[in-house]
Amino acid sequence: MFETLSDRLTSVFSSLRGKGRLSEEDINATAREIRLALLEADVALPVVRSFIGQVKERARGEEVSKALNPAQQVIKIVNEELIQILGGETREIRFAKTPPTVIMLAGLQGSGKTTLAGKLARWLAAERNTPLLVAADLQRPNAVTQLQVVGERAQVPVFAPQPGNGVGDPIQVARDSVEHARRNNHNVVIIDTAGRLGVDTEMMRQAADIRDAVSPDEILFVVDAMIGQDAVNTAQAFLDGVGYDAVALTKLDGDARGGAALSIRHITGRPIMFASTGEKLEDFDLFHPDRMASRILDMGDVLTLIEQAQRTFDESEVEKMASTLASDDDFTLDDFLEQMSMVRKLGPISNLLGMMPGMGQMRDQVSNIDDKDLDRIAAIIRSMTPAERQNPKLINGSRRLRIANGSGTQVSDVNGLVTRFFEAQKMMRQMKKGGMPGMPGMPGMPGAGGRKKPKAQSKKGKKGKQRSGNPLKAKQQEAEKAAERQRRREEGGDQQAPQLPPGLGGGQLPPGLGGQKMPDLSDFKLPKQ
Repeated sequence: MFETLSDRLTSVFSSLRGKGRLSEEDINATAREIRLALLEADVALPVVRSFIGQVKERARGEEVSKALNPAQQVIKIVNEELIQILGGETREIRFAKTPPTVIMLAGLQGSGKTTLAGKLARWLAAERNTPLLVAADLQRPNAVTQLQVVGERAQVPVFAPQPGNGVGDPIQVARDSVEHARRNNHNVVIIDTAGRLGVDTEMMRQAADIRDAVSPDEILFVVDAMIGQDAVNTAQAFLDGVGYDAVALTKLDGDARGGAALSIRHITGRPIMFASTGEKLEDFDLFHPDRMASRILDMGDVLTLIEQAQRTFDESEVEKMASTLASDDDFTLDDFLEQMSMVRKLGPISNLLGMMPGMGQMRDQVSNIDDKDLDRIAAIIRSMTPAERQNPKLINGSRRLRIANGSGTQVSDVNGLVTRFFEAQKMMRQMKKGGMPGMPGMPGMPGAGGRKKPKAQSKKGKKGKQRSGNPLKAKQQEAEKAAERQRRREEGGDQQAPQLPPGLGGGQLPPGLGGQKMPDLSDFKLPKQ
């Protein structure tokens, strides 16, 4: 969503790099470009004015003028001001002292309240809560059925005593749901209320009546992040008519400019608590202002990636993979398939790469990554026999054709996978031995602090003289060697050296192996111990 804003800000900051000192003109030009970037992102004008004023004031201060790297200091200021606009700190749910905690959802029709209710329930269940979904939207056709389907997918019970479709009293349903939650030990109640196509008096009155009937601990205003500055007007109208404690943003994975996220907090004074970033129920989490600011400035979001991995991977799976990589056994295609399956659980590869710092500059390449390529690789590996997965060297031409036919791919695809796997296997072996070649600072590498390569011996050192290419001189060298061997035998007297087994320096080789006598060990110039 923030791609356009991120690209513009990255371009602005790149023009500052390399400057040892920022003049007043540099600061004004930077502020002007940032203002244009925010306005293009559909950020409300009062928010832009406040933001630019704070950045310019701090950029003219001592923290920039005395900084060793003024450009980095300006980026730091923009990052901190973005965090403040987005809310400063992460806002979490305030649970009631006496369960159940009642959470009421309000917003326009089509903002995604029902789906967000299921996502919130699933997220709370993962945090060891026992949520209950309440179908209090009795106006929209099939709203009750939709919530029941979402609740089934989230594996959360749904309280729906009325059929809906214009039949039933939503206020009574909300009141009865709290008592039902107490009797059935649900510590959180999530009430899905009705929405309208526009802000009207009837909708506001019904939402206010439900609020008065159940006295919710948290009222969340659900807003579609793709509707731009109009989201600010709607948020203000709901604040005046019903009131709410925090905001939940939906459809943050869309291609809109994202100005709503930067405007709502500043205009309404209410923090953003949750963010929905996809269609799946797991695409939902707390809204972290510092992490969102980091994403906007193309600094990545590694913390969210780590937390996502911790939630997705089972501890036993991680320990098993760690022990496999640490063992002396070779890295096999089965291990590769298991690793790939674990990564796929985290979501689309492009989303994962998007959380890495600096990936905004490679957005086109990242967006071209197709997860179907990983599916094809998995199909190729699963078309192999267990023996072939353990030892890919067995895969000859006929086997590759069989694997390609079985996986619906080409033989060239199989060849490419096997070749890349051998390279990865070689890399894993080098890592287990203590380092990777060419990476400074790792053991066993040239130029590093690890194992050192033995010094090369000089040609005239322990190996002795090299044989000359001149036939006459070479014959003379052979004669000198023979005389030297004879002199050593005479100095040793009649004492004979111990005889070695045939083929290792003494005696005759067995028949069938040429019958040639191996040279005596004294012919070799062995290094001194």
